Amino acid sequence: MKALVITDRNTPLIVQELADLEAGPGEAIVRVYAASLNHRDVWIQKGQYAGLKYPIVPGSDGAGVVVETGQDENAATRSNWVGKEVIINPSLLWGQSSAFQDPKSFRILGLPDNGTLAQYVKVPVGNLVDKPAFLSFEEAAALPLAGLTAYRASMTRAQVQAGEKVLITGIGGGVALFAFQFALAAGALIYVTSGSDEKLDKAMAMGATGAVNYNNADWVHTLREQAGGFDVTIDGAGGDGINDLLDLANPGGRVVLYGATRGNPSNLVARRIFWKQLNILGSTMGSPGDFEAMAEFVRKYTLRPVVDRVFGFEEGEAAFRWMEGEKQFGKIVIKI
Repeated sequence: MKALVITDRNTPLIVQELADLEAGPGEAIVRVYAASLNHRDVWIQKGQYAGLKYPIVPGSDGAGVVVETGQDENAATRSNWVGKEVIINPSLLWGQSSAFQDPKSFRILGLPDNGTLAQYVKVPVGNLVDKPAFLSFEEAAALPLAGLTAYRASMTRAQVQAGEKVLITGIGGGVALFAFQFALAAGALIYVTSGSDEKLDKAMAMGATGAVNYNNADWVHTLREQAGGFDVTIDGAGGDGINDLLDLANPGGRVVLYGATRGNPSNLVARRIFWKQLNILGSTMGSPGDFEAMAEFVRKYTLRPVVDRVFGFEEGEAAFRWMEGEKQFGKIVIKI
């Protein structure tokens, strides 16, 4: 089979011929029709991720058709999956508790296991979910990692309710856009930030109530004028901007942190947390139950992932560079 491979840190993505895959007990082979990128893939290529190993086939997101399942005692389960159109849950070996992942077993598809940027991928049968029928393979491939992360952050952890004011930072990225779509479908009023006026305009066209460019010196004041304060804040940036988010939170508000692309804050104004009785919630990926609930939520509201660009298989390196440039609004998809 052909695959897109990173052979070492800071080396271009190349097409290689790899050995065919064979499903073991409890495993499935999926013929991948489309895969999408996450910043994680670029960080692995640049050697800026934990647990690096090379060569590696990156890619956590994929949609395709099951072509084989491993031999085990449940023949009915095997036959039921073969031929089905599926999306793949990239959250592997989550663990027994729905509240948090098991740090000893948990890993994400695409490192250390070879991922979805290949003609075929091997995954546990339990990580397969029926593809929403109304989605194309390209749209469906955009869903798994970012959709799962956003669903757990917004619906499981924050429990966004109709009528609440929700602030989502960094609109344009995959997780932020899915959180936007989920919260909007739930009936919330959505406010967004970005460093790009073009992305803010697109978010407003999608139904945002308010939007502000965080490069403007008075962005916090502008948001306060627009909304007063926020019941829920969903942030993946971290850094010193956290104190501004705490300042904007309503008393009793929920602040969900799912990433820290701007690093740790150099200081944290703790009194804003205890005086306003804020709930600070961490969120990483999601449980198998979260993934199934996310897929059902997408079906219920017929939500279509926002796809920025679709690249051909031979254009894998160009897709990585497009993501690195951070110009995208939505997911970057590679057609396999």
